[in-house]
Amino acid sequence: MAAHGDRWRVSVAAGARSENADAVELKFGQVGIAQVRVRRNDAAALHAELERRVRAAPHLFERAAVVMDLSHLAKQPEDGEVDALLEAVRAAGMLPVGLAYGTSETDVLARRLGLPLIAKFRAQYERHAEPPRVESAASSNASSEQGPAPARHAEITTLKADAPVFAQHHTQPVRTGQQVYARGRDLIVVAPVANGAEVLADGNIHVYGALRGRVFAGALGDERARIYCSEFRAELVSIAGHYRVFEEIPAQYDGRSVQISLEGGKLKIANL
Repeated sequence: MAAHGDRWRVSVAAGARSENADAVELKFGQVGIAQVRVRRNDAAALHAELERRVRAAPHLFERAAVVMDLSHLAKQPEDGEVDALLEAVRAAGMLPVGLAYGTSETDVLARRLGLPLIAKFRAQYERHAEPPRVESAASSNASSEQGPAPARHAEITTLKADAPVFAQHHTQPVRTGQQVYARGRDLIVVAPVANGAEVLADGNIHVYGALRGRVFAGALGDERARIYCSEFRAELVSIAGHYRVFEEIPAQYDGRSVQISLEGGKLKIANL
């Protein structure tokens, strides 16, 4: 995607804007699962646009689980049309896992098609067998020292209702396949973030080390969130679901200290 000053349009992830770009909006949820928001009932255009994005960033989108959102169409498609849209997503290289909740009609449609209905577009990180708890920084560090976390595992901190809100600190390297998520607070990482790793926060994110993975600030939609990084080499950055994929870091930001904000629906990157 071509830059215009420090700003990029985030509706297109990578590459030049195509004639089919208005057929679909692709936004990221808080853990890297993609949301395919269909804006035209046009399976061919949907396939062409998503296939272009998969080719532009195969490491990110190829075989990615996605939720299809039909709520922005003028009217709900017929069952056969929905099947065609789902097949277009599969043919592009992505894996649709269900429909995003829209109306009671969407619920009925999902039942007819045998698809799950995703009522809340966010992943659940909690271990279901364990009650909510407050993890101290020391216990979080001790857990990290036991070795690399399993792929797609996330470390979280759950807050008590009356607990003061402080930033969550993470002092160990975030390894490939590992996720660190700060719920309801900022996240400060005083270590490198490897390729294929993810750091997420409902607030701001500070990375005092090389950022080579993916970073998601404002995970619940806070557009005021910012990202600060001392060595910028990210694969992807996202604020409130607006994201930018980097196949190549622009020279003026490569390895530099930067801050990233969202202004008017556009990501703005500036040297610190």
